[in-house]
Amino acid sequence: MEQPKTEREKMLAGELYVSADAELKALHLEACRLTRLYNNTGEEDGDLRSQLLHQLFAKVGKNPQVTPNFYCDYGCHIYVGDNFYMNYGCVILDCNTVHIGDNVLCAPYVQIYTAYHPVDPNIRLTGKELAAPITIGNNVWIGGGAIICPGVTIGDNTTIGAGSVVTKNIPENVVAAGNPCRVIREL
Repeated sequence: MEQPKTEREKMLAGELYVSADAELKALHLEACRLTRLYNNTGEEDGDLRSQLLHQLFAKVGKNPQVTPNFYCDYGCHIYVGDNFYMNYGCVILDCNTVHIGDNVLCAPYVQIYTAYHPVDPNIRLTGKELAAPITIGNNVWIGGGAIICPGVTIGDNTTIGAGSVVTKNIPENVVAAGNPCRVIREL
């Protein structure tokens, strides 16, 4: 007989799940603890910052730079490549996996949201939530204040303009901007 899925397994499978689950609460509290420690480091604390990112994220490439303050839900679903840079005030709601390639630059206040809620109010009122994975390719630049919505993939060598709301996949080798974000030109 097959074991029922845990709430975390449901979350990562893109199924309705309950975030108040004990396992998810414990993971969230640990992420809060680690981000609080990270956000209280100074510029001179490079080794400590690196150590904390390695504890927080599932995978960290070479030379990561995340400028405090930074926030995430769990951290353990975030995979970043080499030379990842994230400026002030960024948030990653990693209720599903977030894969970020090499040489990705995020300007201030970039928001990456895997989490979303059912649009049917009867389902939403049950407290159940949903999440869809996000993938950001290599050599991507995301402008300030951009919002990356659940389930989106951004291709390699792409620039997302400041203030954009990315609701659909964006191909590689383009400049895209707007609300909703759309391709402005090819590179």
